[in-house]
Amino acid sequence: MKQESAETIALQALAFLISEEDLRDVFMGASGVSAEDLRSRAGEPEFLISVLDFLMMDDAWVIRFCDGHGLDYTVPQMARQALPGGAQVHWT
Repeated sequence: MKQESAETIALQALAFLISEEDLRDVFMGASGVSAEDLRSRAGEPEFLISVLDFLMMDDAWVIRFCDGHGLDYTVPQMARQALPGGAQVHWT
C-alpha cells in the first residue's frame, strides 16, 4: 500500500471515530486530544497511526469501520504499516 492510500484510509478511520459518539469520546479521553487537535493534527502521520492503533484495539470496531467502507479487515493494519514510522515493532 502506498502512503497516500494509507493516509486516506486513516482519515476515513478518523472520520468514523468522530462520527461514532461513543468511540470519539473514548478516543479523546484515552489519547488526551481535544476537538481542535482532531482538526489540526489530521495530516500528521504519527497522529494517523494513533487513530489506526485505537481502531484496531477492538475487532468489533474494525469490522464496523471496514464494513461501512467496503474494505477488507486487514486494510487498517496495512495502512498503519504504510505510514511513516508505522512499521510494526516486535518486542519478542
